[in-house]
Amino acid sequence: METKDLRIDISERVLHFKQPAGTSRGTYLTRRSWFVTVSDGVHTGVGECAPLPNLSCDELPDYGRVLREVCDEVCLLRAERRAESGEKCLLDVERLRRYPSMLFGLETAFRHMQCGSYMLFDTPFGRGEEGIPINGLVWMGSHEEMLQRMEEKVKGGFRCVKLKIGAIGFDEELDLIRRLRSRFSRQDIELRVDANGAFAPEEALQKLEQLSRYDIHSIEQPIRQGQWAEMARLCQASPLPIALDEELIGVNDAEEKALLLDTIAPAYIILKPSLHGGMAGSTEWIRLARERGIGSWITSALESNIGLNAIAHFTAHTYGSNIQMPQGLGTGQLFTDNIPMPLEIRGDRLWCEGAKVRGCEGARDDSAGDLGQFLAEWHNDNPRVLVHTSGSTGKPKALWVEKRRMLASARITCDFLGLKEGDTALLCMPLDYIAGKMMVVRAIERKLRLIEVKPSGHPLSNLHPWGGLEGGFTFAAMVSMQVWNSLQVPEERERLRQIRHLIIGGGAIDDALARELKDFPHAVWSTYGMTETLSHIALRRLNGPGASEWYTPLPDVRVWTNEEGCLVVDAPQVCDGPMVTNDIGTVLPSSQGGAFRILGRKDNVVCSGGIKIQAEEVERLLVPSMKKPFAITKRTDEKYGEIVVLLTEENNLDAVKEVCETVLPKYWRPRLYLHIDALPTTETGKPARKRMAEIAEAADV
Repeated sequence: METKDLRIDISERVLHFKQPAGTSRGTYLTRRSWFVTVSDGVHTGVGECAPLPNLSCDELPDYGRVLREVCDEVCLLRAERRAESGEKCLLDVERLRRYPSMLFGLETAFRHMQCGSYMLFDTPFGRGEEGIPINGLVWMGSHEEMLQRMEEKVKGGFRCVKLKIGAIGFDEELDLIRRLRSRFSRQDIELRVDANGAFAPEEALQKLEQLSRYDIHSIEQPIRQGQWAEMARLCQASPLPIALDEELIGVNDAEEKALLLDTIAPAYIILKPSLHGGMAGSTEWIRLARERGIGSWITSALESNIGLNAIAHFTAHTYGSNIQMPQGLGTGQLFTDNIPMPLEIRGDRLWCEGAKVRGCEGARDDSAGDLGQFLAEWHNDNPRVLVHTSGSTGKPKALWVEKRRMLASARITCDFLGLKEGDTALLCMPLDYIAGKMMVVRAIERKLRLIEVKPSGHPLSNLHPWGGLEGGFTFAAMVSMQVWNSLQVPEERERLRQIRHLIIGGGAIDDALARELKDFPHAVWSTYGMTETLSHIALRRLNGPGASEWYTPLPDVRVWTNEEGCLVVDAPQVCDGPMVTNDIGTVLPSSQGGAFRILGRKDNVVCSGGIKIQAEEVERLLVPSMKKPFAITKRTDEKYGEIVVLLTEENNLDAVKEVCETVLPKYWRPRLYLHIDALPTTETGKPARKRMAEIAEAADV
């Protein structure tokens, strides 16, 4: 359902385990999840709703339908409360208590939408400064399989190993534990066991006594849930600390939670947000447990990386810095077709690699969470992706674009440049906009190795030699400001020269920049395109024998001009029908497909005294003579209709006026000169033309 300010899309996905996941309740081969994508028209958030069969209290035969109804109710409630109070409401947790997996998915999506990153909470873990200690998980299997898996976990650096027991026979499992303890002491390995309710109440205590001989940290859910009296007696008599897991499922009321803890009095409780009330419900459980001196830790419930990432950030937020208790967050490597996320296991800790720049030393990349967000959106079942225009000539707009067309655009560019699988690509553009998103799509389409750095004016500044690449990048896309800045630093300039295919977008390339690039050894291209054309639809070479002032349309693209002189683009693989642009241009009649030049934007034409003056053409003539940043804009005028206005960061306006009178034709000369501390730009580094015009109109002269 969609309201005026909120839309929730749902997609269903089946994940496949790399190897059968055995538990006392059966063996999992696949895992079904539902993904909710929440959008307010500007921002989006993704969350995972992942009930476990025969376990979750909200695992329903018609789960998808009920989830749709829940999401519709969330949209309506938000609209109603906003109408009443003028404020946006997020989630009514009380209404969703009986649907913990749905609550968790929606909590994740709304928090993601609010913070704009998969770093859901600002913590040392989220910033990449600390890892969360985790246990290694050994699934049920044959005696030899489990022994081999235990050895792999120990070799992998885990200091806490959790064994699933209850499937191959208790004597065999005891032998397995005995063999492990004969090689590794308690000081070497902390050992946990999870019975998943496999023991009968009458034999449970005896089995716990046998297990206690091997220095085991704790046992999870020795008998099936729902037997409070039996579990209470077991907790009181057991030589092993008992942790409750399944016992907490379906206990969603705060008073009932308190009653359960008071009745059973376990040593620990284990929280799975998808099963135990989402983040809100898990927080409530932990608070009640702390009040009673009961320990806790958090674990996943076989979610995809979307859910796992949310649980990891929630864990770091809940327990704070320097977590000591190993958590159950090592499930991100279980599936053959998991969703990529910036999580990485190193030794026995889970790290948020999104906060580190890949290929860099010591730098932090706060945009990597955006990459995770985009990958999640890309791999869900929604055929469209939300993108935003840059707002260089007006208010930024949100657009839904089709993934199939983005793939077609990526394929055309990769084919034109001859990119192949394994080539390296640099992502240094913001992922809020089409340029950054299309770099990722090109990497997906052609299986490129994508190296991420934080979007900045110096994208090559912190790269450890070539980002780990001896010969530089195969492919990179930048705006002219990034290229110009890189040229000013010798080390960055050399790295720039090594890029084999450099495309430059986001605006016109001035003559000074073009001259700097003419001797580059590899191909440098200026691009023409916009959000609506899914990045560029034409290129022109800036260096080498093929250098030209004319843009050449990519294959299957045609360009011509209309009666107003505006370019019309027909790119059937990326657009629905011909699209009239606001760019004033000239098309070479003899060229196939319509080679063209850009004179400027229709919006930037100044109609002064009956003469049409293109702001970009005036700027082009002035650039060689101007020492400080400047721009040409316009202002309404009673006599002339509009006048040319020059904004500049230069304090000496008389010197600027002298340059204009020397360089420009009489009717192109500004009639107003304004000093400004800093020329306004958009988030993508383009001149903010609309803002400039507003400054000119508001000037008190």
